[in-house]
Amino acid sequence: QVQLVESGGGLAQPGESLRLSCEASGINFSVFVTYSVAWYRQAPGKQRELVARISRGLSGGTSVNYVDSVKGRFTISREIAKKTVYLQMNNLKSEDTAAYYCNINSYRNDDYWGQGTQVTVSS
Repeated sequence: QVQLVESGGGLAQPGESLRLSCEASGINFSVFVTYSVAWYRQAPGKQRELVARISRGLSGGTSVNYVDSVKGRFTISREIAKKTVYLQMNNLKSEDTAAYYCNINSYRNDDYWGQGTQVTVSS
């Protein structure tokens, strides 16, 4: 059974940085590499939104996408051998406060979510 475990959330002041990690288990790394990987977030009273994703490019390779509000501040990456996805968050703002969720998707019927990790940005 595939499981995703997130870590790295916490309290940060505006302008500080946090790095989220999401480690997958129950999946071989040769399969993991074929999945899209993404971070979503959900703030209180708001819908869950896609923050960043690594997916297949249209002509092969990979495509990396970010929601406009985090472009230039957040970086998504993955380490295949460790089956781990990262989200480096720099220059944090109060509006980044949310529960952050890791997601991997096989482009078919397999879609997995982590339990979420809370990020709170406050002075």
